[in-house]
Amino acid sequence: MEQDTFVSIIKEQTYRALWEVKNVINSVPDELWNKCYCDMPCWKHIYHMLFSLSRWFINPRDNSFLPPKFHVKDLNNLDVVSTKQLSRFDIDSFYEEIEVRIHKYLDQLSDDQLLEYPPNCEYNRFTLILAQHRHLHTHMGVIMGFVIGDAKLWPRVLGLETPFPTESYSKYF
Repeated sequence: MEQDTFVSIIKEQTYRALWEVKNVINSVPDELWNKCYCDMPCWKHIYHMLFSLSRWFINPRDNSFLPPKFHVKDLNNLDVVSTKQLSRFDIDSFYEEIEVRIHKYLDQLSDDQLLEYPPNCEYNRFTLILAQHRHLHTHMGVIMGFVIGDAKLWPRVLGLETPFPTESYSKYF
């Protein structure tokens, strides 16, 4: 693991976090996908987590930000019941868009830019990234709790040292 710049550390930890997000999403059994937790289906908890990551990791005030095509008002809001439902395909496609955008962003980011403020934003880049890691892992823990509590399965995570799987692996410990 490269640790000679702040951005190289952020990249490594973000790539690990994204791998874990994808694995946790894949770990949700079909019977839990639409099951309600705190009055919201499991998929909506996942979408809320991903929508926030998509919006807030780079610049929440970006006027050119476009939500996914399937998005409707309050679909990401865990305080508002939605009539629209999302499939695994919807979530997986959205995740892939986010992953590509974040990789592209981090590939052009330098240490000097971390304390800069994106256009129209009151938070610097480092604050946005760190805040999204915090938010992401709060919701990851909640979603993992659904899987562990109901399915008695523990989704696999990488931690700091575990290599990224390159071959077939179990998505659970």
